[in-house]
Amino acid sequence: MSNNSTATMQQSFPMNGGDGPHSYLNNSHLQRQATNASRIMIEEAIAKKLDVKCFTSNPFRLADLGCSVGPNTFIAMQHIVEAVERKYLAQGLKSEMPEFQVFFNDHVANDFNTLFSSLPTERRYFACGVLGSFHDRLFPESSIHFMFSSHALHWLSKVPAELLDKNSPAWNRGRIHYTSGPEEVSHAYAAQFEHDMEIFLSARAKELVFGGMIVLLIPALPTGIPASHIPIGIMFDLLGSSLMDMAKEGLISEAEVDSFNLPIYATSLEQMTSLVERNGYLIIERMELMDPTSKHVLVSGKDYTMNFRAGMEGIFGEHFGSGIIDEVFDRLHKKTVEFSHQLESSHNEGTQLFVVLRGNDVV
Repeated sequence: MSNNSTATMQQSFPMNGGDGPHSYLNNSHLQRQATNASRIMIEEAIAKKLDVKCFTSNPFRLADLGCSVGPNTFIAMQHIVEAVERKYLAQGLKSEMPEFQVFFNDHVANDFNTLFSSLPTERRYFACGVLGSFHDRLFPESSIHFMFSSHALHWLSKVPAELLDKNSPAWNRGRIHYTSGPEEVSHAYAAQFEHDMEIFLSARAKELVFGGMIVLLIPALPTGIPASHIPIGIMFDLLGSSLMDMAKEGLISEAEVDSFNLPIYATSLEQMTSLVERNGYLIIERMELMDPTSKHVLVSGKDYTMNFRAGMEGIFGEHFGSGIIDEVFDRLHKKTVEFSHQLESSHNEGTQLFVVLRGNDVV
């Protein structure tokens, strides 16, 4: 990780480590569904747009940005390696088939012990870890052939400062997110996301080899749909409601709720397109909204609750103390039962953004 000023501002929000009942390892199947839903699209992008003939270096280097602890990253990396191998064979380059090296990247606080202890024994790549935030440079210039990130870029580098300023119109009193909040709060989140993405895209453009490819899967908000009408937005509202109930009962203070905001943002296709075009160093090969889950799979309130706890227990515990964690998520689960009709009827179509970017000639 570089030592420039952006590095000192990062906040780390690791997923639950280990292999316990509340671990990300055992509660990340919703993210796995989302990655699996895009598998054919990733294979098509590699088959049609990745020009392996222009690569001269060996090994072929892949990076998963925001890899967490597995197993989803292993599944995704194996699929990508196999797709790249097929591309070499399709172009008659069997004799030039490279070895593969995969860089698993996440914050320093990520549970890399669990990640590497569960590495598949039958894998066709050499594995290594890269510590640091993807909101900064991670690799030498022109060193990575393929970059991948799934359900990680919705995490902001920090909470927008305006949300904590009582004198700001964006002070987010009584809420923990911009869902159902005033426009000023949404604008503060959007501005922070745009700042983070400008850094992210510039860093990746420098690190990508000529002809390299980036594939991103990002939770998104379909055009014209309020954030409070998609599953993740409903869950944020229910979480905030659970905390306010606890504040009214004296289990925590309202001031603690007022000073807590989730650094999570769902972008739109239009916003992401604008950011890539403004960057100018990357070419959009494909960008579209897609469904993150199968229409045949019913996601229950318990599934959402366990998924949220695996991903957010750390940030809640850091702010409110670990003693309230069970209570918070027990209440959340009860609310998902109470408002199950809202979750079941929520808008889930087009809530994942699929992005394929290719390096431009000059960075």
